[in-house]
Amino acid sequence: MNEPDISVCIMHCDTIRFELYGDFVLNKGKEKFNGKYTVKYAEGKIILSDGSERREIQSGDTFNPLDFESESFLLREVIIGIQFHWQKKENQRFQGSLRFLIEDNTLAAVNVVPVESYLTSVISSEMSATSSPELLKAHSIISRSWVLAQIEKGRELQRTEQKYESSIETEEERIKWYDREDHNLYDVCADDHCQRYQGVTKLYAHNAQDAVEATRGLVLMYNGKICDARFSKSCGGVSEAFQNVWEPVHHPYLQSIIDYKFEPEDYELDLTKEAIAHKWITGDPPAFCNTQDQKILKQVLLDFDQDTKDFYRWKVEYSQDEITELISKRSGIDFGNIVDLVPVERGYSGRLIKLKIVGTKKTLTIGKELEIRRTLSESHLYSSAFVVEKGTIENNLPQKFTLKGAGWGHGVGLCQIGAAVMGEMGFVFDEILLHYFKGAGIKKHYD
Repeated sequence: MNEPDISVCIMHCDTIRFELYGDFVLNKGKEKFNGKYTVKYAEGKIILSDGSERREIQSGDTFNPLDFESESFLLREVIIGIQFHWQKKENQRFQGSLRFLIEDNTLAAVNVVPVESYLTSVISSEMSATSSPELLKAHSIISRSWVLAQIEKGRELQRTEQKYESSIETEEERIKWYDREDHNLYDVCADDHCQRYQGVTKLYAHNAQDAVEATRGLVLMYNGKICDARFSKSCGGVSEAFQNVWEPVHHPYLQSIIDYKFEPEDYELDLTKEAIAHKWITGDPPAFCNTQDQKILKQVLLDFDQDTKDFYRWKVEYSQDEITELISKRSGIDFGNIVDLVPVERGYSGRLIKLKIVGTKKTLTIGKELEIRRTLSESHLYSSAFVVEKGTIENNLPQKFTLKGAGWGHGVGLCQIGAAVMGEMGFVFDEILLHYFKGAGIKKHYD
């Protein structure tokens, strides 16, 4: 097959300012567009303006470059790290086409670009473009596999007209996972919800491009299907199973693995059990991702990520007033004062799948892992692999809650920091991949 294109949603806003560098045409028209523009959505219409002339365009209209290599466009004030602690705005430049869509009564800017060009940006956006070649090649294959699997999954849902369900709510439970329920008009988004994609903004070196070219068309396969390959910053020593984080589907290549050469001594590893999970999370077991080597960390952690120093083992403390206000704000539920946070179910990495919040007014069990992380932080907790310690009890209420945790991210699939360490230790890209994706194979999908 030929290399496919991918549509990536970059931003949502009622007013979007953009610049076309070079000559673009609208859809298949002949009129050339270049320079600075503003596009606004109001009263059901999309209005394009260059400062002197206004015209209405339609949802789905696309500015196409006359020459892919030499033309590009800039989007102003793109929000990155949405709802994470590093959220900020920046201007970003892209190759390919620029499409405008109406989604949820607001304007969406979508970049349509060949998959290999997309991947070059993803690898540079997710980590330093000067990372070790073996890490970059491994990540290229993972990112290519993931995005092609998402495209196929989206097409399958459209073919069957199947409604994608991602939540289960009762009086006793609120269980929700975050995957692709909001990506119906395009393939993927550009933020951490999918894969970080920042166009050609972060292409500081050729290593990323070399890695993508060296692995062109290669994907992870299992039983004849492209693997839904996942990755996170730090698994905390043990990776998690797919079904414990997202939809209840068992992928044999996305099961829990020990992120090391051998099983650590003095630790039992059935982390679904509370006492064993407590020892693991509050301990310091050896793992590939257990490193403070700044040379290695700079390969994976971009500038705004490097503010995080305690990703392998971390601690967060809340007073009674702080946690009561936080949970009410983040959940939209008035629990009253928080009496307890009770682990209900843990995954294979010790990550909480379900957590019971006990308040003076309401008790509710929440999950899965990202819902727990969002509820217990102004942005996201580093992970849901944590234990809860309560402080002094006054009037039947703990005056402090201490969360001691492990890892950074959902923990499924490749551990980026662990893989970076493996690359520095001399492991080659296929060894890295087959460590994290047991039973998978590497195959050529297109030339």
